[in-house]
Amino acid sequence: MVAGFAAERPPSLLGITIRRSIVVGRLYLIIGIGYLLVFGIVTGVASPTAFGSLITLFLPVFAVMGAMGGLMVFTNDRLKGVFEYLIAYGVSSRRLFANVLAATLVLVSIVLGTSLTVGLGVYLARGHTISASLAIDLALYSIPMSYASAAFAATVGMFWTSLSSPRTGMNSPIGLMPIIGIAPSLITIGCIQAAASMGVSALSVVTGAVLLVVAAVLFLLRHIGRLMPLERLLSPT
Repeated sequence: MVAGFAAERPPSLLGITIRRSIVVGRLYLIIGIGYLLVFGIVTGVASPTAFGSLITLFLPVFAVMGAMGGLMVFTNDRLKGVFEYLIAYGVSSRRLFANVLAATLVLVSIVLGTSLTVGLGVYLARGHTISASLAIDLALYSIPMSYASAAFAATVGMFWTSLSSPRTGMNSPIGLMPIIGIAPSLITIGCIQAAASMGVSALSVVTGAVLLVVAAVLFLLRHIGRLMPLERLLSPT
């Protein structure tokens, strides 16, 4: 009898959020994958030096661009009042944020998986081998920074969208989020150049940058309840 009166747990929306993020953000996904495929194929055919330097540099940049679908779903749902119904059924703001963040990481995985499979395939087909430096750059910088930067852009974008109110003639902040997402990569590259002149290893700079971005994302997610009251997720229109 107690079980009959117990509140039912809201169903998981993660799978739906991921599918909608792929559909809604398909243009960004195509652009991110397309640019990386061009860079990977062209540089893979041209020279191993060009491939190793450019693909590791541009991977986080276009991975962030291809992962904007999750934020687009979040913005659309907030403006259309979808969150009002979800909150009424007991879905917490932390869960809404976590679903979008998980969808963003799935989109990053699609971009990375497609571009690296094709790019490295062409690179190896040309008779080149994966050097230790290339493997280290991908494993310790490009791939971790792609996930961290995309998560950072999505988290900042969700807070920005929730705290802002639409104005006539102004769009949502999605257009600015790729710039915010690539900022950690650009800052890291600049820090590496500065650190080299001071004798500091690039590995230390890269590791510190990735951990710093991840820490910022975890901090925002941990304090959602305090920083993001539920009323901020309701439709402003």
